[in-house]
Amino acid sequence: MAAPITAIRKKTLTEQEQQQQTIEQLQKELAASNAALERSLSILRELESSGMLEAAESMLKAKAEIAEIVLGQVSRKEITNLINNGMAAAGALTAVDPAQTAQLMNSVQAGLQEAARPQTEKIGFMTMLRALKDPDIQRALGFGLRFMKGLGKGLKKDTPSQH
Repeated sequence: MAAPITAIRKKTLTEQEQQQQTIEQLQKELAASNAALERSLSILRELESSGMLEAAESMLKAKAEIAEIVLGQVSRKEITNLINNGMAAAGALTAVDPAQTAQLMNSVQAGLQEAARPQTEKIGFMTMLRALKDPDIQRALGFGLRFMKGLGKGLKKDTPSQH
């Protein structure tokens, strides 16, 4: 009768066998990812020929210095004010109906086109009084007056910056 197996020996690969196995695995992965690799290489060639690859490499090498400069600039009072004002403006714009904004922008564009036309007559007091009869001018003046009314009401209210 044969002797019982008391120990299982795991076959250990030599370094050369490990390298060969790694190469075979990489070959399989390269074959499976051929299209993606070709596109990646094409992008890299384009970046290299335009000088962008070198610029990106330089930026990566100088990342600590760049971060220090950026943080120094961002922490300036003017920049923090710009960021805070931008966020406040964005918040205000989210409260406005996009259709109203579009109509207002279209009206501003029409007003600019009208204003660009050459002036043919001298503007005097009587010309302005006659212009008040024009329905378009009435609409614009009414809008302006209602806008100023709302603006005045808004200025009367306490705002967080007035505390």
